[in-house]
Amino acid sequence: MRLPDWTLAPRRHPIATALSLFLLAGFGWAALAPIEVASHEALFEIPRGTYAHRMAGEKVDIFPQTIRLRLGLDDVMVLKNSDTVPHIFGPALIMPGQSFRLPFATASTYSFQCTAHPNGGLSVIVDPALAPGWDRLAWRWHRLTNRA
Repeated sequence: MRLPDWTLAPRRHPIATALSLFLLAGFGWAALAPIEVASHEALFEIPRGTYAHRMAGEKVDIFPQTIRLRLGLDDVMVLKNSDTVPHIFGPALIMPGQSFRLPFATASTYSFQCTAHPNGGLSVIVDPALAPGWDRLAWRWHRLTNRA
């Protein structure tokens, strides 16, 4: 007895099957594997002459009004004072030539006083870590396609 044509599955080539499984495994890894980065630091520098330019009446924008960080990727904010005068950031007085490290452990919005910012303060939004699945896959794809 012959089976109807619709029950017969087309035969696949073994190389095509292996390639399909390899691609599926790669996407699975990219979506589920933990993200490891070399450094969790996001560096922001106060350039030399910032205070002098501001005292001369010039508009100096060295930081955005809002800084976005992400837990697990860039969750340590580092401020380096390359200016010739001290600057205040939140609870810290950063002397010329010094750096201040501020690690974040909780996703939230933080507000800080900042003497280097034209408005006298700025917000730091710390986003949650990337969830397994589409978030990680999209992040890895974005990193892969936007390399300079």
